Amino acid sequence: MKARHKRYIRNLERLRVEKLDALGKQLAEDVRFRDPFNDVKGPEKMLDVFRHLFENIEDVKFEVRDAVSKDSLLMMEWRFEGNLRGKPWSFDGMSLVRFADNGLVAEHFDYWDSGQHFFQRLPVIGLVITWLRAKLSIDRPSHVKQLPPTAP
Repeated sequence: MKARHKRYIRNLERLRVEKLDALGKQLAEDVRFRDPFNDVKGPEKMLDVFRHLFENIEDVKFEVRDAVSKDSLLMMEWRFEGNLRGKPWSFDGMSLVRFADNGLVAEHFDYWDSGQHFFQRLPVIGLVITWLRAKLSIDRPSHVKQLPPTAP
């Protein structure tokens, strides 16, 4: 694994609001960051996403469980943990990170199930999402009726 990839992983795992500058030094001027809620361009906008995270979630921790890198590409499997409104919140996700020729991060795309790990926790909408997930699943509980067949 390339040194720049290891350094980026290390900065993410040690990320705290007071350490955002260290992460910012690894970002290209036109870096693009995307997750289920954001799609922003530029280092300051990407760091704003992380600032917002730290303002709303306590005891944030990223743990990179596995990583694969080749040339300019870094793929990471990770676990996020924190406390949202005083309750523990954790989920697993993946990141695809592309580095520019100058060694700086050009793209960082996070993939995780926001329906299950965020929206499903909300009152009212969470019940709807839970019901839909059960209804669409092939392994649905017996109390959830099967979807009708579609017309040919």
